[in-house]
Amino acid sequence: MTSSTGRKVTANLSLTLDGRYNGPGGPGDFSAFAPYVTSDVARDHMTRIWESATTAVLGRLNAEGFMAYWPSVAQDENADPRDRGYASWLVGTEKVVFSTTLTEAPWERARVVNAPAADVVTELKATGEGDILVNSSASVIKPLLSADLLDRLYLMIFPEIAGGGQRLFGDGLPASTWTLTHQETGELGELAMVYDRAR
Repeated sequence: MTSSTGRKVTANLSLTLDGRYNGPGGPGDFSAFAPYVTSDVARDHMTRIWESATTAVLGRLNAEGFMAYWPSVAQDENADPRDRGYASWLVGTEKVVFSTTLTEAPWERARVVNAPAADVVTELKATGEGDILVNSSASVIKPLLSADLLDRLYLMIFPEIAGGGQRLFGDGLPASTWTLTHQETGELGELAMVYDRAR
């Protein structure tokens, strides 16, 4: 594996107490997350994830949802400055979108790839500078965890049990050790945590 540039591969995801990144209603069910995502702790955490990142890696569904929502926030003078900061970064940064159905990206500064996540991220690590952020896309995070290519996890844990939905950490992942480098607790009991891979 070539990693001569020293680029870190980071990933962010929000999870319920029972480890779900969506609810029993399917990929779009974020009802358990809604009360927490606009808290100060969550917004400060969102700023933390992108500040050192120069490349955003997304699955197609997330890319479509994000790029439908965030560009207007970047232009909204009444939006929270932290939301505007993230939105401006997302619009302006290099984006790599994983898709088996799209052939070209409908967004600026984006390219579509249809290849194994581990191969694409290994190539990204070999060139350029700045962190590579896998942006809330579990479909990309899971294979990178399997290949032990993630250097940092930004996790928000919300004090809800969803009772159904998809889990990030399934059986069969290789064993790994992580160091807690940042933690913060919000007024609603939400936890923002940063874990670095101990190698």
